[in-house]
Amino acid sequence: MSILPEYHQHEEFQNRSIKLEEIRNLGIDPYPPKFTPKNTCQTLSLQYEGQEIGHSEEAAAGNTDAASIAGRLVLFRAMGKNAFGHIQDETGRLQVMFNRDLTCVEGLHSEELSAMKFIEKKLDLGDILGIEGHLFRTQKGELTIFVKKVILLCKTLLPLPDKHSGLSDKGVRYRKRWLDLITHQDVLDQFKVRSRILQWIRKYFDAHGFLEVETPVLQNVYGGAQARPFTTKLNALDQEMFLRISLEIPLKKLLVGGYSKVFEIGKVFRNEGIDRTHNPEFTELEAYAAYWDYHDMMTFTENLFAGIALELFGSTQITALIEGQEHIIDLKTPWRRMSMKEAICTYGQVDVDSLNEDEMQKILSEQAHIPLSDMKGKTRGALIAMLFEELAEKHLIQPHHIIDHPIETTPLCKLHRDPTLKQERFVERFETFILTNEFCNSYTELNDPVLQRSLLEEQAALRLAGDEEASPLDEEFIESICQGMPPAGGLGIGVDRLVMLFTGVHSIRDVLYFPLMKPED
Repeated sequence: MSILPEYHQHEEFQNRSIKLEEIRNLGIDPYPPKFTPKNTCQTLSLQYEGQEIGHSEEAAAGNTDAASIAGRLVLFRAMGKNAFGHIQDETGRLQVMFNRDLTCVEGLHSEELSAMKFIEKKLDLGDILGIEGHLFRTQKGELTIFVKKVILLCKTLLPLPDKHSGLSDKGVRYRKRWLDLITHQDVLDQFKVRSRILQWIRKYFDAHGFLEVETPVLQNVYGGAQARPFTTKLNALDQEMFLRISLEIPLKKLLVGGYSKVFEIGKVFRNEGIDRTHNPEFTELEAYAAYWDYHDMMTFTENLFAGIALELFGSTQITALIEGQEHIIDLKTPWRRMSMKEAICTYGQVDVDSLNEDEMQKILSEQAHIPLSDMKGKTRGALIAMLFEELAEKHLIQPHHIIDHPIETTPLCKLHRDPTLKQERFVERFETFILTNEFCNSYTELNDPVLQRSLLEEQAALRLAGDEEASPLDEEFIESICQGMPPAGGLGIGVDRLVMLFTGVHSIRDVLYFPLMKPED
């Protein structure tokens, strides 16, 4: 025998369940299959803003414009002959007025129960209703529908959050996002912005000749980033599989196959920590263009960001908070470009070219409080990357492209074309930083199969030595570029962080419909 969930013991659940049975006994279907509203709350409010449309007597006689909406009953108060309520749909709220003599309930044919009594006694806040009637303005000027017909579309069995205390607990809001959306119109609108951003991204890429593609989430070999994967088992083939940590490898194979410009927006999975800017499941945008390099990608990326700002706000300037301090971020192009070594020198006052590895370790130990034991065996390039992360990143508030990274930061990037930087094993890579956060990662892609094998073999050796974030050797990928991948530029953008930037929220959980949460007991 199954154990009923806790909400079945809720007094409201039991009361509403009784009402549900009573409604059915009256011959009313509490869950009809369809209703087609002709209007939304927002369109009516905008259409009739500032207009004289008549009084309640004219609406009662049917001499004003007709209206039809559907949504939740979120407020109700009886006032003698009339009762007022608010109907909430996806676009907002609108007042409605039920009348004892002229409002009817679809399907109600009871001599003992009037329509008004049915509304007062059988309906509850949260119920979803169809409303048909005529528009008027109250004495206070509020746009209202004089309700001629009520259609019960969904009888709810659990109440909405308390109207006074609201839904304030962040954990509950994340776990039960549906309640968050019902009770916080700004959150619902915020997620609409996410959809608008994704639509604009697709439009932008399409305008530049990119083809949107889909590649597998389940992979035999993972790669394209330094991260621990999620593992699973494919029973049909009795083999271990991995959820992808990046979109990179299959997209590059498509370049080999002959496509010149491809992009994908999809979920990737990294079995790592959860914090303000990280969720183990997140949405990534990756794109690759044959015959481009990282300079082309810098221009393409900054124009993408500036275009989104113009689409949303009509300006390239946005307002953001860092630790309570307001900043005006200007996304107007071109953005500042600075090498990693220049950033360390400019913002950290450290000239890495004048230091040996021991001296860099000493600075990291003294200024960033990193134990010397954690830096044992680190290469010069790895130490430069650590110095940048510890000393420079926190200063990158306005948009920066940080270019020219040590090869240790990625095994998939082309060595620098400048002979000196090439000799130092620097690569043509940039990361875009805004508000101290990384938003974009881009390379001039490595298409030399011999060098690619060597670098991936280094990664495989690190993995065997215990580095859980190093990638395994992907022979199939190396085989593909042995058959020729054109020179190309590639980029990856974390879509969730992008949405955070343009919605002004502090946590990635605020832009994910259902962020990963620890299960409740």
